[in-house]
Amino acid sequence: MMTKRSFPHIRVQGPPFERGRQYGQAAASRIHRNIEIYKEMFAHYAGWDWEQAQSRAQLFEPAIDEFRPRYLDEMRGIAEGARVDYEDILTLNVRTEIRNSAIAQNAPGECTSFVVLAPATEVGHTLIGQNWDWAVPVSETVIVLEVEASDVPNFLTVVEAGLLAKTGMNAAGIGMTTNSLYADLDSGAPTGIPHHIILRAILESETFSDAIAAINGNLRASSANFTVAHRDGEYFNVEAAPGDFTKALIDFPLDDYYSHTNHFLTEDISFIDIGIWHGPGSLVRNQRMNRFLRTHNGTFSVSDLQNALADHFNFPNGICSHPDPRDPIQEHYKTVASIIMDLNASTIWLAAGNPCVENYQKHACKNLLEL
Repeated sequence: MMTKRSFPHIRVQGPPFERGRQYGQAAASRIHRNIEIYKEMFAHYAGWDWEQAQSRAQLFEPAIDEFRPRYLDEMRGIAEGARVDYEDILTLNVRTEIRNSAIAQNAPGECTSFVVLAPATEVGHTLIGQNWDWAVPVSETVIVLEVEASDVPNFLTVVEAGLLAKTGMNAAGIGMTTNSLYADLDSGAPTGIPHHIILRAILESETFSDAIAAINGNLRASSANFTVAHRDGEYFNVEAAPGDFTKALIDFPLDDYYSHTNHFLTEDISFIDIGIWHGPGSLVRNQRMNRFLRTHNGTFSVSDLQNALADHFNFPNGICSHPDPRDPIQEHYKTVASIIMDLNASTIWLAAGNPCVENYQKHACKNLLEL
């Protein structure tokens, strides 16, 4: 039976600290829940208590401060609004790197992304989206954050409460999805810019050049994939390992469609792809989505893409991901959100969980993205 759950929409405006304060106040209960979730996750995977995780997160503070000091101001505002410690919010925003300190080489696969350009779509628009697969309890903390800013383009992001950004799109016509990757270089070492900080910088980009610079203009702290599209009909993909620009593999595919999951597609790499070893489901999901994109008869509708994102081949580790009963309950993962964005119409379709059981809700975002 299909249901119609939805995530809270929170709109903030003003300078960074004030935006953060509004965000923290509006999302306080979900931020508190997210802190509890990651306390349990870090304890399970790393045997770390929250104080140890906070101490690790603080080691990343100098890199963030040098990269975008206003992000730290915003985190302080979130903390004040939610009535938690600043270190709590910093720790949430560095959760990928803290987790990688413990389990990077045993991390599960997650997320299936796609982009389809105008010539291949029914409405002649650029569509980009993904299934975001993550720990089951995180589905209780997801929000839609809408940011009005005078210093950067307005943007919308579907994100865990307390974090600065995840998947989203902005008023400059840029849309972005992301997939975790895992290389033997991942150690969670506190050198470089954390994953979710880079995501925020991409969403604040005016141009593709800005977005590329956000990814490879500084040292990165962890591996990740970034698929970035523009409403004018271009896209690029970056497979990035920890390190500098030499570990950022940038591709501008010529096809009108593209998909990515949780392993490196580039064959000639100077490091080892852990995702292929530990996350074989990533190979299956990417093959499945690619087959759908290659063999689809005609142009893609939003409904076609929704059906693809609900695919259960290789269940429970399919594109529509469900908990694997063979795993400990602390390691149960699922599709916590399914997202399709129309960059030309400034519209998002969002399913608040597995798209096989959650109806997509359509949200027009022109009043934010065309201000």
